[in-house]
Amino acid sequence: MGRLPFIIATSLVVITGRITLPMIAETLFAMNFLAPAPVKQVPTDPTVVPIPVVQYEESWKCPDCSDSEQYVLAELQEHTKIKDRNALATIMGNIKQESNFHSNICEGGARIPYNSCHRGGYGLIQWTSIGRYIGLGEFCTKYGCDPSSLEGQTRYMINENIFQKNLPMFEGGGQTVSQYMVPAYYWLGWGIKGNREIYAYDYTKKFVFS
Repeated sequence: MGRLPFIIATSLVVITGRITLPMIAETLFAMNFLAPAPVKQVPTDPTVVPIPVVQYEESWKCPDCSDSEQYVLAELQEHTKIKDRNALATIMGNIKQESNFHSNICEGGARIPYNSCHRGGYGLIQWTSIGRYIGLGEFCTKYGCDPSSLEGQTRYMINENIFQKNLPMFEGGGQTVSQYMVPAYYWLGWGIKGNREIYAYDYTKKFVFS
């Protein structure tokens, strides 16, 4: 009984004397001899997502500096308009004199948290006066940072009103390190100058603009 469709189709051909393509195709389809041609999938173009172009901006870098030094240098350029190498070097030299870029250092050398330093200066630039020291804590409480950390102190240092008051002199550009030491003094008010100017000149030799 399985061959009946083929016999019937053959018989029809014999009786009519005509062979038609549709008849043959139907018979072969019925017997699974001829499978329908697969439908060709036409690929569709995926949605094109444009890649944003980020403009690279050159800046002063210090490849031979410590991670802390590199971080502060980058933040100064990111959050101010200081572009002058000597100005940046002067600020960096002063920070090195004050703390050697140790954020959790209390005057005298003890490495302790913010709340444990009860005399002398504390942190990156040795905040000494009561107002400036308390200002660091209040700033980090308000903006959710750690007053003992490099990140928190760098944010406070840049935003502190005394630095902001002297910032235009650093942003002006075109001065020597010795000349930039004037606004640096207004900013920090150091008692002992030490090697801060020597450190600043050293930074001018280390900085690379790229």
